[in-house]
Formats: sequence, C-alpha cells, structure tokens
Amino acid sequence: MSTVYQSSVKSLDGSEQSMGVFRGKVLLIVNVASRCGFTPQYAGLEALWRQYRDRGLVVLGFPCNQFGAQEPGDEAAIGQFCRTAYDVTFPLFAKIDVNGDDAHPLYRHLKNAAPGVLGTESIKWNFTKFLVDRNGEVIARFASATKPEELVKDIERLL
Repeated sequence: MSTVYQSSVKSLDGSEQSMGVFRGKVLLIVNVASRCGFTPQYAGLEALWRQYRDRGLVVLGFPCNQFGAQEPGDEAAIGQFCRTAYDVTFPLFAKIDVNGDDAHPLYRHLKNAAPGVLGTESIKWNFTKFLVDRNGEVIARFASATKPEELVKDIERLL
C-alpha cells in the first residue's frame, strides 16, 4: 500500500467504505477508546474537526479495545457514547485491531510509514494520532499524550 486511499474500512453501521472518499483531504487518524484516561481528547478532536473541516481536514476515529480493554462496547454503544458525552460528529468507524496479526491494513500502513520512538511500529496506547496530507501520504505520528490542540500548526501547514 503506498497511500491510505488503497484501504477500505467499515463505518459504525457496518457498511464498507473506501478510504478513497477522503482523497484530497488532510486526515487526522486516531485510535480511540471510551474508557481511557485520554478519552477527554474527543473534545479536542471534535474542536479541530469543527474548526478546520471547511478547509479540508477530516478527523477519523477508529475504536480499539487492545489497550486495557478500554473500548468494550459494540459499535452502537460507541456511537451513542461519543454523541452524548462529547457531541462527536466526525467520522467514526467499526472497532479494529491496530497491533498484532489482526491489525487492520490501514494501521499496518500507518505504522510502517511513520514508526514510533526508536523505530518501533506498534501503537503504544489509545489516542495515537497520524497526520496524512492531501496526497494520502503519512506525514507524522503523535503520541497519546499529545493533545489535539498541539497539532494546530502541523494541520494548518498542510491545509
């Protein structure tokens, strides 16, 4: 895979969607969880989405239960939680694995294109963020502790 557009993903309602629908957009791809210490970052991600979507930013949330079982619900529960607790309106997708043999192909590509500390590819925790340019190229990887608002300069540079 040379760009993120060559992957397909499942939305929360289970429908298959090509990542190609996001061609020409700046993407912020995040593995999310509803029972994590970083869960309040949903508010910051939503703020970025609302502030920059008209300029071409799309925030994409991929629920994952691989870190401390902090995303135990099904897709309906995840959607409900995100809407009621954080008024999330950015696109959310079906729960996936980001590490291991069953890691989603999108995440295999993201990790390979932007390795973490000391070149390690595995995702360390929930709310790891990947910034992708309008050509589908992975530009940067940010740790869970990096708050969404800290990404403003990087996002604006790509918009």
